[in-house]
Amino acid sequence: MNIHKRFNVLGVGVSSINMDLAKDIIGGWIARRQSNYVTVADVNSIMEGHANSDFLRIHNRAGMVTPDGMPLVWFGRYSGQKDLKRVCGADLMFALCEESQGYRHFLYGGKEGVPELLKSKLEGKFPELNVVGTYSPPFRSLTDEEDEDIIKTINAAKPDIVWVGLGAPKQEVWMAKHVDRLEAPVLIGIGAAFDFHAGLVRRAPRWVQKRGLEWLFRLLQEPRRLWRRYLKNNPLFVFLVIQQALGLRRYVDEWDTHHDIVQKSAKLAEQIN
Repeated sequence: MNIHKRFNVLGVGVSSINMDLAKDIIGGWIARRQSNYVTVADVNSIMEGHANSDFLRIHNRAGMVTPDGMPLVWFGRYSGQKDLKRVCGADLMFALCEESQGYRHFLYGGKEGVPELLKSKLEGKFPELNVVGTYSPPFRSLTDEEDEDIIKTINAAKPDIVWVGLGAPKQEVWMAKHVDRLEAPVLIGIGAAFDFHAGLVRRAPRWVQKRGLEWLFRLLQEPRRLWRRYLKNNPLFVFLVIQQALGLRRYVDEWDTHHDIVQKSAKLAEQIN
């Protein structure tokens, strides 16, 4: 069933995984046609969950919550997750495109023209990649008719993986809302990775990423848009996880109950079939 361990970060059940395990879990979902969505958690998204119980629930009902930010990896290792490694959205996309095993990919999100540009860039790097569709939604609320048309478009393309680049928390909300309406077994929210891989935004060098300073690199690139997010959330995150580590704050392992129900339901379905 590919049920994996999670560790608690301010109430969010972050998956105790590395890239190989993430690929194996996703491959299992595709093979079984088992619908799941993946959220990519960094400090900002953890803090969104801490402040908003609905968003926290979306994380905890995800099939996988990857540890994107290095602070999550460090905290996880402190908590005893020895094999834990960073799995960010941009790297996960490349890993699954490189070893796609015939997977069918759909690109949903980004500004007008971005998913098409991303498709071209990915196919140039991975000649055997099968991108079966792209769609850039408008930056406004969709009507029910428009939403239904998008669902029909994606389902008609029959993708195995739908890459969702709407930015957090919009992409997570969209995946949670659509996971049961789309026939694709895997939805993965990767936010800025659309712009990274399309060549529109420069990504931090590896040495910066490994030191947990990618947020600072992005802040220097887009200070007006990001300064509130990083200068408010990062210090508060450090303060709260220190309290959690010292046992001064405790958070319910909400995901355990939900995924226990999912696991039992899946086993029952296998027995019936």
